Amino acid sequence: MNYSVRIFLVICSLAFAKAYSQQPNPDSFTFSLEEAITYGLENNYQALNAKRDIAKALKQKWETTSRGLPQVNASVNYQNQLRQPVTPLPGEIAGGDPGTFVPVVFGPAQSMNLTGTLSQLIFDGSYIVALEASKTFLDFSKNADNKTKLEVRKGIINAYGGVLLSQENVAILTRNRDVVAKNLNEVTKIFENGLAEEEDVEQLQITLAQLNNQLNGAQRQQEIAMDMFQLALGLELNTKVTLVDDLESLTLKNIDPSITQDALELESNVDYQIAYNFTEQRRLEYKLEKSKGLPTVSGFVNYGTQTFDNDFVFFNNNTQWFQQSVAGISINMPIFTSYGAKAREARAKIAWDQAETDLDRTQQEIRLAYESALNNYQTAIDNYSTSKDNLALAERIENKNTIKFKEGIGTSFDLRQAQTQLYTTQGQYLNSMYQVITEKANLETILNKPNFKN
Repeated sequence: MNYSVRIFLVICSLAFAKAYSQQPNPDSFTFSLEEAITYGLENNYQALNAKRDIAKALKQKWETTSRGLPQVNASVNYQNQLRQPVTPLPGEIAGGDPGTFVPVVFGPAQSMNLTGTLSQLIFDGSYIVALEASKTFLDFSKNADNKTKLEVRKGIINAYGGVLLSQENVAILTRNRDVVAKNLNEVTKIFENGLAEEEDVEQLQITLAQLNNQLNGAQRQQEIAMDMFQLALGLELNTKVTLVDDLESLTLKNIDPSITQDALELESNVDYQIAYNFTEQRRLEYKLEKSKGLPTVSGFVNYGTQTFDNDFVFFNNNTQWFQQSVAGISINMPIFTSYGAKAREARAKIAWDQAETDLDRTQQEIRLAYESALNNYQTAIDNYSTSKDNLALAERIENKNTIKFKEGIGTSFDLRQAQTQLYTTQGQYLNSMYQVITEKANLETILNKPNFKN
């Protein structure tokens, strides 16, 4: 083998091996928040079915359209009269006596005919309305898909933040437990040397026991949070997942005062779009009932050929076939339906009026939801800033009380109170970061950001 060819093959083999080694393990994933959103929009269970709903709507639109296009049907009929019917004729026809009858068999025993029919709908008011309704239904399906994507996105953000919150909570509780365990060990030795009160040891024992319980619960909650995140992405629950974002950096990314300046555009809100689609459907149903009073006109052309014989000779070359053809137009017009049509039309009009009222109500609900989401987001930012400052204060207070306790000028009760205040403030700080993330996601959903295009 040529030396240059060998080098080429070696390079190709190494490149293939490198590419193969870089393929992701399907049982293990690493996600930033944006990567998780992208993956979830493609693999979430609800998102997958929403896409299928659009595909169904497209098929239904074509199904409706095809009703007004030419239709061609063909039929093949074969008959074999195993016992042919007998017709009695007056006997005098065959030279018999009057009052007698002669049995006669008319026609051959076997027959076959081939028929083809071309039909075309010329005018049908309900068909025109159905075409318009199929487009409205397609728009509804697209808007429903958009809403599903927005809800899936919000769910993934909440689940991602929930995992980070639970992980950070476990880390903080672990550090708190280790600090208290160290303090307990030191105080126990001091007590054994007669330089501390037994109550000091007992106070720390109580705190340590509570922290152990909280840590165990937090670890279980972390597992549940990860399961919820995997479900939101459409992953198997036993999949190994690693998150690359941390709670604090993600919080800072989601502090965006500019979003509070965006005006609410009702026409862009997906709930408004769906409510409007529903109103259009009711309007078209009313229009459909009115169109049923119009005539229906259709035309057809029929062509066929037939043959017959006492024996099955229909595939022989010398078999004679007889042709026939007919064309026509059919007009169907309702005249009187005992006022049933009027009742159906009135009922459809009432349903349309109800949908219009629901649309007005939806607009007010969207405005209220926007004001509430805007307030909650601004409050979450304020709470985050306050909680961050409070945490720094609580840490200093707890540190001072720890020093005082170790130097014998502070009580165990004061230390425990400072520790409890610190733990509460830590929880508030973690929750404030999570609220910033989730409240912004909720506000973006109402504003239809991002606006997913179908």
